[in-house]
Amino acid sequence: MAAGDSTVLHLSSQTTGLTARVHPLVIFNVCDSYVRRPDQAVRVIGTLLGSVLADGTVEIRNCYAVPHNESSGQIALDVEYHHNMLLSHQKVNPKEVIVGWYSTCFGVTSGSVLFHEFYSREVSNPVHLTVDTGFSNGQASIKAYVAINLSLGDRQLAAQFQEIPLDLRMVEAERVGFDILKKQSVDKLPSDLEGMEASMERLLALIDDVYKYVDDVVEGRAPTNNNIGRFIADAVASIPKMTPSAFDKLVNDGIQDQLLLLYLSSITRTQLSLAEKLNTAAQIL
Repeated sequence: MAAGDSTVLHLSSQTTGLTARVHPLVIFNVCDSYVRRPDQAVRVIGTLLGSVLADGTVEIRNCYAVPHNESSGQIALDVEYHHNMLLSHQKVNPKEVIVGWYSTCFGVTSGSVLFHEFYSREVSNPVHLTVDTGFSNGQASIKAYVAINLSLGDRQLAAQFQEIPLDLRMVEAERVGFDILKKQSVDKLPSDLEGMEASMERLLALIDDVYKYVDDVVEGRAPTNNNIGRFIADAVASIPKMTPSAFDKLVNDGIQDQLLLLYLSSITRTQLSLAEKLNTAAQIL
């Protein structure tokens, strides 16, 4: 396949009726495949697995890398490996189907058209996910595109890639790992308490932003937005009413439960290690 046969029109976000939702596991797998790529490879190409919801949301839950080669304007994809991996994944989770493909690069390139044409034969209207694994300035540039063919009569002129809304949702434990992934170097992984501290600092910063926004609206420095107001009201109403002493007791009880589990697991590991040593000594004697 020649990479220069099609022209790429990369346009800004427009209304296409599709949205994409990416699970953190996909981003971790993409970064892992990029780290394990061959020395001569510039980027990594892979298949996205998931499902399409009734409201048009493409939910991307898993992925796997596919070997490919790009050289001298020619690209080649290991189709047999791709199909074998797909069969293996569907044996574990038959509900996951191909929803698109990913590339570890910033934006789309001319070679992306040919890869997209291949996946268009695998699934209707595939999603193209781009992940900037360089994490420039500590930020993750993750974007999703769909392609629309521009034609004049029977002649196809170009492939127009349109960016679609992308939702990357994760729980706090996953967010802590994602923040570590964006750093260039890490001395050690944070403990549970350190992760909780980082989450609380982020929560306090968000509360400060909400306070500032409410004050600006009350003072007339910011326009009123009914949707934001209802969202803040729902968030406040979801918080259970309790005294500070009851909240402290609830937190302390949770910490004590966690410490008890750690203690029991430590005792179990010690007993298993002791039993293994006694069994080895008995076999020697």
